[in-house]
Amino acid sequence: MKVRRVVTGHDSSGGSVVASEEEVDPLALKLLPGTEFHRLWGGDEAPTFPDDGSATPASTYFPPVGGYRFGFVTLPPAGTQPPADLDVTAALAELEETLPGMLMHMEPDDPGMHTTDTIDFEVVLSGELVLELDDGAEVTLRPGDTVVQNGTRHRWHNRRPEPAVFAVFMTGAHRSGHE
Repeated sequence: MKVRRVVTGHDSSGGSVVASEEEVDPLALKLLPGTEFHRLWGGDEAPTFPDDGSATPASTYFPPVGGYRFGFVTLPPAGTQPPADLDVTAALAELEETLPGMLMHMEPDDPGMHTTDTIDFEVVLSGELVLELDDGAEVTLRPGDTVVQNGTRHRWHNRRPEPAVFAVFMTGAHRSGHE
C-alpha cells in the first residue's frame, strides 16, 4: 500500500505551511516476504522550530537517544515464508542496507525476538497481531488497540490469514548500563 504523508513547516515569517505532500512507497525485503515498512518520518536529534519542514537525518532504523521515528509496518498472513532458494547472505545484506541497524537488535537464535533502547508507541490499524514477551506471555491486539513498549524484549506474530498493519512511533531512550 502507499501511504500519503503531509508535512507541515513554517514560512519565513513563522507562519504554518504545508511543506510537502507525497505518497510513500513501502520498503519490502526478500528475507521477509509480505512484510512492508513505511519509513514516514524521523530524525536523529530533537527538532528545533520554526523549521521549513525538511526531512532530517535518520541514519538507522531504530532511533538514538534524542531521536525519533514514525512509520507503518505490515506483517504478512500466517505461514508466509521466504522462497526455498533464497540467497540468505544477499537477503541479510539487503535488510541491513534498507533498514540500517535492525539486524544488530535481532536475536539470530530466536527469530523475530528483539530488544531496543526505545520507547515505542504502537496502534493496530488493521488485522490482528500477537505481541509476545520474553517470558512467553502473549497479548492479542486488534484495530484500535495500542501498546507502549518500554524497551522490552519482544516479537510480533500475525497468526491470521490476512495482513496486519500497525503504526509505530519510536523515541530513543537510555538503558541502565548503556552509554
